[in-house]
Amino acid sequence: MNPQELLRVALRAIRAHTLRSFLTLLGVIIGVATIVAVVGVISGLNTYVKEKIIVLAPDVYLVEKFGIIRSRKEFLDALKRPPITYQEYERLSSGILQESSQVSAAAGNGMPVSYENKHLDSIAVIGTTPNFADLFNLDFESGRYFSENEDQAAQNVAVIGSDTREELFPHLDPIGRTMLIRGLPFRVIGLMPKQGRSIGFNQDGRIYIPLQVYRKNFMAANESLELQIKARHGVEGLDASMDEVRALFRAMRHTSFRSPDPFGLITQESLQLLWKTISSAAFVLLMLISSVSLGVGGIVIMNIMLVSVVERTQEIGVRMALGARKRDIRRQFLLEAALLSAAGGVIGVLIGAIGAWTVRAMAGFPAQITLPIVLTGIGLSTLVGLAAGFLPAFRASNLVVIDAIRAE
Repeated sequence: MNPQELLRVALRAIRAHTLRSFLTLLGVIIGVATIVAVVGVISGLNTYVKEKIIVLAPDVYLVEKFGIIRSRKEFLDALKRPPITYQEYERLSSGILQESSQVSAAAGNGMPVSYENKHLDSIAVIGTTPNFADLFNLDFESGRYFSENEDQAAQNVAVIGSDTREELFPHLDPIGRTMLIRGLPFRVIGLMPKQGRSIGFNQDGRIYIPLQVYRKNFMAANESLELQIKARHGVEGLDASMDEVRALFRAMRHTSFRSPDPFGLITQESLQLLWKTISSAAFVLLMLISSVSLGVGGIVIMNIMLVSVVERTQEIGVRMALGARKRDIRRQFLLEAALLSAAGGVIGVLIGAIGAWTVRAMAGFPAQITLPIVLTGIGLSTLVGLAAGFLPAFRASNLVVIDAIRAE
């Protein structure tokens, strides 16, 4: 039998039992739809986190009290560390560092904010040094960031995000207007463009004020600063800069060489590695759950194909009597199983894509369905069909011709 005839016979057999064929595919459809939806959401999240959430430049790293926490023990150990003080920031930013070009500092907390009769219960108010904007490449829709003079003079000026502007100053230009942060007046001098929100992370609901103002009015006695440090020689100089800062910090805190660092270091690479670990664990768990549906679908296809072999025993005997070879019979049943499963894969891909796009529209998850995801879903379902059709095809090809022709 040539390929065209094999395909024609397989399609005729599938169309002869349309409803049964569709019900056979439900397991494959559910499994592929789940896989496509999960991979689409996780793939979109990985891209979003890399581009939007992890805002550290490759040559910038953070020094903070906690760092990256991976276990309860690490958290309890980090709680015992002393907070990073403003005096330590001054020491690091005084020019003593040879391997770092810039050092900035920040601290923040949620605070009530109001303008006229509009009130927000808790907005992230972050006090920073003026060079914070340069280190993080902050953009501005209008206005500017505060200057060194405004910081040193502890002037009550603020830069707001787009969500804060929409809540407090709808249909108004906020530049030059005065709002209240925990009852203190602040003049708005800068507006940041909309950056979007996802997975509970909102960069638009922030207010930046000078660090000296934050220290004077809002900073708790035991609150720790976060330091942002830029390596002098780019990515190549990152390790040297971190080693220098580590040595200086340990010396300032009189830390024994046997003791661990009394602070945490965070780089872009460490954040990406942490996210990769989290997303990979979630991906594996969801894939295991999805594979159950796909496996069940494969078993159902195999059972239906075995029933089909019994129902078509006489037909198989006649074909073999007319000259069909064993490999022709095997190919026929394998092709039927592969076509069934591939059809289920196509339907599953469509349902999974719709599900991923629905999640993106309703929950803000940045799902993306790419061509490799589509091809993987269809290819995986086809492989399941081929595996499920192997035993029925083997049994059909090994029927005895005389017995098959006599079958009722």
